[in-house]
Amino acid sequence: MQQFLTLEGGYLVMAFIIMLITLFVTTRPFMAKSSLKKGTLSVFLILSFFIASHFYVTTSRMSEVKEAFEADKIVICESRMQRKVAQSVIIQKSNNWVINGDNFASPNYIREFHSARCIIK
Repeated sequence: MQQFLTLEGGYLVMAFIIMLITLFVTTRPFMAKSSLKKGTLSVFLILSFFIASHFYVTTSRMSEVKEAFEADKIVICESRMQRKVAQSVIIQKSNNWVINGDNFASPNYIREFHSARCIIK
């Protein structure tokens, strides 16, 4: 559950705002009486599908990245420290990188890199 909230927290907030907008629009006098029930249900189901799909795709990519790292393959991660020059960091187990839970760490870098922001080269 913690991993779901960490990965999908921003999308859950956006979905909540979209649901509030849906509630506001479907309760207007010019809307049909059944639009509240139909509108909120359909928007909720669509948002739930997209959030669940994103979570599944992200977690499966994370597990693939971890397996590739353990096999000493090259992993490329997004670096948010320097936006102008090096926007990605190359991570490899043989280059003093370790994995702590879902994060890659190295003594050469100040911060850790989350495996959700990584791909296999």
